[in-house]
Amino acid sequence: MAHKLQPLADRVLVRPLAAEEVRASGIVIPDSAKKKSKEGEVLAVGPGKIDEAGQRVVMELKVGDVVLFPDWGGNDYELDGEELKIFSESDILAIVKK
Repeated sequence: MAHKLQPLADRVLVRPLAAEEVRASGIVIPDSAKKKSKEGEVLAVGPGKIDEAGQRVVMELKVGDVVLFPDWGGNDYELDGEELKIFSESDILAIVKK
């Protein structure tokens, strides 16, 4: 999926995934009690940063990966009414395997 934003260096464009609205027990959690999602889908990745030897470092993440990211850090960006985040690859905590 091509996206309108192309991250530079080791940056990653992430779409936060919606947190579950209803618990397995059927209890609906109000918005005021929800934590922000910490999972997101990678929409685009940069080409990788250049190391001290002048070599490009290959990115570990790829488009379509579902990742875990911290509450802090990253830059918020809105595009076409969609809330997105841009992180350095090193700020991403993990790839979520399902």
